[in-house]
Amino acid sequence: MIELDDKTATNLRNWNIGLTVLHAAQAILILVLASDFAISLTTAPPAGPPGTRLPEAETLVDVRIGVAVAAFLALAAIDHFLTATVAKSTYENDLRRGINRFRWVEYSISATIMVLLIGSYSGITEITAVIGIAGANVAMILFGWLQEKFNPPGRTETTMMPFWFGTLAGIAPWVAIWFNTLTADEVPGFVYGIVIAETVFFFSFGLSQWLQYRRVGRWKSYLYGEKTYLVLSLVAKSVLAWQIFGGSLAGDA
Repeated sequence: MIELDDKTATNLRNWNIGLTVLHAAQAILILVLASDFAISLTTAPPAGPPGTRLPEAETLVDVRIGVAVAAFLALAAIDHFLTATVAKSTYENDLRRGINRFRWVEYSISATIMVLLIGSYSGITEITAVIGIAGANVAMILFGWLQEKFNPPGRTETTMMPFWFGTLAGIAPWVAIWFNTLTADEVPGFVYGIVIAETVFFFSFGLSQWLQYRRVGRWKSYLYGEKTYLVLSLVAKSVLAWQIFGGSLAGDA
């Protein structure tokens, strides 16, 4: 078991309260200030036997981008609120066991919304591609959960198998995003900014977990890794939210 004294528990509670406020405030600001800009999800099912040229894509549903951005910020606010209040004891008991189930549940939804938004700005809007990217990203997050579950405190050896499986799943959406970004005839500068920044942030989460389970430096402490995730979550979500706002939501606000 990991030692979690009262001072450290209080410090983490304060961090979670602070992050609740920051995420919730940003979600409200985005909803209030954002224009009605939307990106259409499309569908183009085959119109004949295998090999038949796909028909022109048709709009399936229009996604309000401001609402989607507010959603991933709100999910983070809810997660931090729960771990600071009604679920505090469960959260702290999990930390003592070297795991944070709240984090992985929230990430599996919020990070998937984020990567789908990033994909949509690089032109990935066909519904079957969207479903595939969502599935790969959720798998990556859940493998992160398994990495913690399979490596409890006091273990005599560490397995990195879930980590590497998750890495393989997680790379796939980014290959698709970068392919579209690099091969498009024209890409707005802010989209390059989004893709570059969020590639760094997403893979920083993986690096943090690798450092934890390789027990490198301060990452030997699971609780240091927990605080690293808190910071990365805030920065990655905030940067993406305001890059999207500045690039496409502010014009008609």
